[in-house]
Amino acid sequence: MAAATAAPMPRAFRVDTGFSLPGELALVLLTVLVLIFLVYPTAWIIVASFKTPATMFSATRFEFTLENYVSLFQTGFARNIFNSLYLCIAAVLISTFVSTIAAYTFSRMRFRGKSFIFGSVLLGQCFPWIILVTPLFILFAKMGMLNNHLSMLFVYTAITIPFSVYLLVGYLEGVPRSLDEAAIIDGCSRFQAIWLIIFPIMLPGIVATATYAFMLCWTEYLFALAFLTKTQLKTMPLALYAFFGEDTSEWGRIMAASALTTAPTLLLFLPLQTRLTSGLAAGSVKQ
Repeated sequence: MAAATAAPMPRAFRVDTGFSLPGELALVLLTVLVLIFLVYPTAWIIVASFKTPATMFSATRFEFTLENYVSLFQTGFARNIFNSLYLCIAAVLISTFVSTIAAYTFSRMRFRGKSFIFGSVLLGQCFPWIILVTPLFILFAKMGMLNNHLSMLFVYTAITIPFSVYLLVGYLEGVPRSLDEAAIIDGCSRFQAIWLIIFPIMLPGIVATATYAFMLCWTEYLFALAFLTKTQLKTMPLALYAFFGEDTSEWGRIMAASALTTAPTLLLFLPLQTRLTSGLAAGSVKQ
């Protein structure tokens, strides 16, 4: 019996990416340069926060010290950290809850004036914040809410809701409506359908929304400057600015405070990067 003819080997599968080797190398080089440009300032601040004032701006000398952090906390900076943390966390919890309900309503319900109301919510994202400072200052002054964290909580919640609603509405457009209908047919109320069925599916979008809201509140400076003047009520950005004097600046404390201000956003963003990216991509669905 004649030996079976061996089957010809398939040609190697090649994906045409549209880039030549020089083009790919240029793209990699550009990515590395951008990464260095973005990472270097943060890395420099963290390293400088552990250097003595004499060697802080030296490229060849390095003397390790914790004195910058010790002297920083001696100024009461821990209180400023606490103020920023609890204001941001409270505002994020409230705005995420309100945004989830509002986004579900705009995505699933039909009612008169829906487009107008949704447009009005998004319009709140278009105003520069500096325009809102004066009317809000007058309002809070009449209500006796200046130097009050309740006013800051109201502001932080208000400024994070518009974009959060827009992002979650876009995310909900990718969630089948049949899930809501099946849950209601099975006996769930509308509220139970949202939190037991839809909420777990929306989790990547909610993580992205909450992360965005936290970073927005964490770095906010303008409203805090206008509404908080008592030292024990100030947030981290206000306390950080106080170290810049008219004649001299306390660079050791500035670097330590900057490192502490940056750390929570990095610790929050890096572990949630995958969910944040998928949530933002899903929320960009065209309405």
